[in-house]
Amino acid sequence: MRNNNYKNKSGRDYKRDRKEKELQEISRDDFEGVSEENLDGLKIEGRNAVHEAFKSGKTIDKLFVLDGCNDGPVLTIKREAGKQGTLIKYVSRERLDQISDTGKHQGVIAFAAAYHYSEIEDIFALAEKRNEKPFVLILDNIEDPHNLGAIIRTANVCGAHGVIIPKNRAATLTATVYKASAGALNYTPVVKVTNIANTIESLKEKGMWFVCADMGGTAMYDLDLRGSIGLVIGNEGSGVGRLVKEKCDMIAAIPMQGEINSLNASVAAGVLSYEIVRQRINAYSFDM
Repeated sequence: MRNNNYKNKSGRDYKRDRKEKELQEISRDDFEGVSEENLDGLKIEGRNAVHEAFKSGKTIDKLFVLDGCNDGPVLTIKREAGKQGTLIKYVSRERLDQISDTGKHQGVIAFAAAYHYSEIEDIFALAEKRNEKPFVLILDNIEDPHNLGAIIRTANVCGAHGVIIPKNRAATLTATVYKASAGALNYTPVVKVTNIANTIESLKEKGMWFVCADMGGTAMYDLDLRGSIGLVIGNEGSGVGRLVKEKCDMIAAIPMQGEINSLNASVAAGVLSYEIVRQRINAYSFDM
């Protein structure tokens, strides 16, 4: 039965009340200096993720550090916090465990300004700035936040200009995604759209070609993946949806030699992304 206390509350009020209940064991003094929005905003956990957030220039409202922890990585984070004027709160491990969403805070948790999604135009602007042909990853209902974070990390390392995700029935940007991205979220535009199939159609009008991952496709080595390219990665269980697959120009299969004939979504994204990188590098070398 629904709690009548929430009957007349807005969605935002309900979320805030729920968060207050979750944090009832934590002193409200701990969150002095954290903007109201950030109680439901971006929580960054883990040494590497927090350090990358500071390095990228992201505004950090407050930093929680394990009391008595003064090893090298933590000292580096505290120096960065000092440069930015971030308020540091020293707390016990038990308090950090209470605040943590991931359970893997490594002695540091930061509250940052809420993440703002990018626009499609930002992806093309980044490609133009680098004097490169657009390369984007489109995720068709990836539900696991660890997979989403890992794919964003791969996109950054592979030089992709952005990641596109759907607004509904898929993972969104959370502390878990941020940690799994190892800080790549600070540098990689992520765009949230209403309809993946329609977005592919509109991007085709900008000269992009699209390839999706599917076991029944053509071996990736036999496809021309150079030029302006969009790589579509499907849901962890069902793969790329029928309507989205029909919008793609090519279907790529990853050659497999073992008894298992499937890959984790983030691994498949990495393998196909690097085939795109390989072909783009070879094309560039040939042009030279």
